[in-house]
Amino acid sequence: MLDIPHVRSVLAEHYDLTPSPELAEEMKDIYDKMDRVVSPADWAIYAPYVKAINELKKKRNAVILGHNYMTPEIFHAVSDFVGDSLQLAMKATEVDADVIVQAGVHFMAETSKILSPEKIVLMPDMEAGCSLAESITAEGVEEMRAKYPGAPVVSYVNTTAEVKAASDICCTSANAVQIVDAMDSDTVIMTPDQFLAQNVANQSKKKVVYWPGSCIVHELYTADDLRAYREMDPEVKIIAHPECTPDVVAESDFTGSTSGIIKWVHDNKPAKAMLVTECSMASNIADELPEVEFAKPCNMCPYMKKITLEKILYALHTMEGQVEVDPEIAEKARLSVQRMIDLSRKLGL
Repeated sequence: MLDIPHVRSVLAEHYDLTPSPELAEEMKDIYDKMDRVVSPADWAIYAPYVKAINELKKKRNAVILGHNYMTPEIFHAVSDFVGDSLQLAMKATEVDADVIVQAGVHFMAETSKILSPEKIVLMPDMEAGCSLAESITAEGVEEMRAKYPGAPVVSYVNTTAEVKAASDICCTSANAVQIVDAMDSDTVIMTPDQFLAQNVANQSKKKVVYWPGSCIVHELYTADDLRAYREMDPEVKIIAHPECTPDVVAESDFTGSTSGIIKWVHDNKPAKAMLVTECSMASNIADELPEVEFAKPCNMCPYMKKITLEKILYALHTMEGQVEVDPEIAEKARLSVQRMIDLSRKLGL
């Protein structure tokens, strides 16, 4: 566990992190990307961290890969590349940098290290895990293989390196249906998200069997909640992530990955939209779409929110939090991830 008083003591010795309205004004071009959801007072607090991080990135030849669930000050102000897990996995193979800082959760940092073993991959907080990734082990994959002999295993990228290594290919919520349909088998094993698997099964001719895991954010939404919101405001468009239950997906106007959700809202620009996913999604696109009113509810991922500007700066300053993956496991996991990337590119995803 990070010793936050120690982190602050170290940073205070090297950086002036005093809230600064003057610096905030100087960096107004960055603030304009999020001023609808971040107050001027908060921006004055964030600005010194943003300045220090962006300067240190150049010194370290580092890039920050920011997931769509990051808070706006990370997503807009310090991330060099943003996107869903598929987009970031691909970007990890392309970036010309010595250091990758993963602004996301631990399995994403592992994936970056698997794909770019020669790079230093930093995780600002090693406790930024994922309940879904932690719901299955490599032994669980073998248990599924024993129950369904010969069936290929398609594992969500929200898994550990060990699970990826035990699988045949990975998928994301953006490409899961296409990956499953491309398997040369009538039966396909999906791990670990039961609801993603059920939603894929509803769109595929394959028999999809699955591990009973779920996301602590998306499983909280219910179809009754959505019906109640729609009754109160018939104009609202409901856009759900496929990690939600099939009942929730059935109540939605559109279902897609984080990148798919963003594209749908940009393309359609509904007067009111409710994003049935992690809180920061709406915050990160709010300023780009002033004509769209974003409705709640809002469920927050406690793991994603462990990543802060303070922790990113500390990781870059000390170079602590380096992610390592056993070479033998990494080689097998790399095959699963690379198969996903290659197939996604072939299918034009």
